[in-house]
Amino acid sequence: MAQSTHNPGSKREIFGWAMYDIANQAYTTVVISFIYSAFFVSHIVPEDSVWRDSYWSIALVGSMIMAIILSPIVGLKIDQGVNKKTLLAVSTGVCVVFTSALWFVAPGYVWLGIVLLLVSNTAWMLGEAIISSFLPDLSSRRNMGVVSGLGWGLGYLGGLISMVLVSIVIVTADPADNLALYIQQNQWAMVAISIYFVLFAIPTFVLVKNRQRTPDPRVVRESWKSSLNLRKTAREQPALMRFFLAFLFYTAGVQAVIKFIGIYTSSELGMTAGELINVFLATQISAMVGAIGFGFMDRAIGARPTLLITIGIWITAIVSMYLIQPIADSVNSEPATVFVFIALLAGTGIGAIQASSRSLVGQLTSNSMAGSAFGLWGMFMRSAAILAAMFGVVADVFSRQNALLMVIAFFVIGGLLLLRVPLKSALAERYAEDEDTQSNKT
Repeated sequence: MAQSTHNPGSKREIFGWAMYDIANQAYTTVVISFIYSAFFVSHIVPEDSVWRDSYWSIALVGSMIMAIILSPIVGLKIDQGVNKKTLLAVSTGVCVVFTSALWFVAPGYVWLGIVLLLVSNTAWMLGEAIISSFLPDLSSRRNMGVVSGLGWGLGYLGGLISMVLVSIVIVTADPADNLALYIQQNQWAMVAISIYFVLFAIPTFVLVKNRQRTPDPRVVRESWKSSLNLRKTAREQPALMRFFLAFLFYTAGVQAVIKFIGIYTSSELGMTAGELINVFLATQISAMVGAIGFGFMDRAIGARPTLLITIGIWITAIVSMYLIQPIADSVNSEPATVFVFIALLAGTGIGAIQASSRSLVGQLTSNSMAGSAFGLWGMFMRSAAILAAMFGVVADVFSRQNALLMVIAFFVIGGLLLLRVPLKSALAERYAEDEDTQSNKT
């Protein structure tokens, strides 16, 4: 069956859509992953507090639970005809306002910080699902991997820009020399990131059209509770639900590495914070190249082979981390040096596996159910992050090195489940649906 490579969205629209990935990456990079997380635990939580990392975990896990519940509901609202750009504007606005409000969080104001983080991170995660639901409007099914990879790849560029902005331009004080100035600079950094988010998101709201389709009457009549009925989704879209199950496991593997890599490298390899930031910057570049490059591979050989290759890259990288000492001995090098090359290898797969997964959701979904599908995609992505938290428990019981075996198992299970997804028949059905829609228009 011939597959159209014509994108329904113009190049300007696709550029505007990709700009949102550049915009929102600043939040997750600076606030959640690197700068503010460390600042919160070290300087907002009182020094004599028994609980330190746990406060941060409350904010993260709480926001993930909220996103798990709200993402499918928001997706259903999209399918029922609610304006997607309006929903995106609301989620962006809430994220920006509550992030900038972190300026008010001074040392000791732990619960204020938790509430602001919980709301802002929930809004950010909902925005990620909403912006992804535009993908079927802008790309043909054949080109979804390319377009998704472009957005995801450019998102890493946003991470680089925001890290440079905060760590080099804004936060310049040494806490040992001038603690008050250091705290003030971190507070202003949250305002700066909020402004950055708004400025880089403007092209999205200006250039991307809101293509409102006539909603399916059956969807319009559904209540919000139906969006959380996974058994119903499995009956109506079995291939999509099987894919989400595979996605849950291999994404848990990715999330485990992302969430615990800082702890692993500092505790097991003795890498300093400066060395870790340098590795981060290098892997951002490899991730950007991987996401864009594998996007073209997705178009050439298909989504499943592309995903299986990226899963293979991840398994190779994690096995190398598990065997890092023997590998270092065999090449007469230090484990920290070997880790840099492993990180660059994993970096090529981190963006690719997420971009190709987003692409496959769009390819498997009927146009009338795109909102719900990407709402569920957000739901399973957050569920994977909670599953990934098992790494910490396993590491405490069996050691961090042995916990890597669990991560390998996540990827292996995900790959095996992916092989069982009936993609060929499901994609054929979607392409036939597209042809019927096109013939009706003409």
